[in-house]
Amino acid sequence: MAEGQKSGYDGHPLAPVNGYARSDAEAATTNTEELRRQKRKKYLIYFAAFVVFQTLIIVLFSLTVMKVKTPKFRVRSSSWINMVDVQQTSFTLNMNAEFGIKNTNFGPYKYDSTMVYFQYNGIQVGSAVIPKSKANFLSTKKINVPVDLSSANLSGNTSNSEYLTLTSTARLSGKVELMLIFKKKKAVNMDCIMDVNTRTRELLNIVCK
Repeated sequence: MAEGQKSGYDGHPLAPVNGYARSDAEAATTNTEELRRQKRKKYLIYFAAFVVFQTLIIVLFSLTVMKVKTPKFRVRSSSWINMVDVQQTSFTLNMNAEFGIKNTNFGPYKYDSTMVYFQYNGIQVGSAVIPKSKANFLSTKKINVPVDLSSANLSGNTSNSEYLTLTSTARLSGKVELMLIFKKKKAVNMDCIMDVNTRTRELLNIVCK
């Protein structure tokens, strides 16, 4: 038997290993490893895309739903005005004023009671109480409150026309509640100017800052 040649159990020499078979096995192993690398690369791409998508969702959510905006507190109108006494030197009147609290947040705005003050030429001539309540999310809370106005604190002539120009000021404090968990304090100031037409008994030209 030639040197270096191995024999089988029956004494016959074994056939040499086929070089092509070895090459096919190595090629199969290489292909398997390449497929694994491609799968890992694909998973990494999917994971990166998922992270970017989640980040965008969080940023968008923070800039819209979770962003707390200051509500708006305004005088809206008056359903009726009763002229008790209106003269060139004095006035006494009652009106049913409608106030509005506009909440543009994705959660209710719960506010405390507050006072609204009415002035004529910088001097207080009346007030109204806004009771404690809440403005629902993405809505405007309308509140009707009786207001008594009197020039008793004024001196001299009050008006030389059919219009009484009034201003109203107030500060409303409360909290915006998001997702039933997060609460953010928000206070809003009212600063409005309006005209009372003593002839037609209307509240006109309401402008709020």
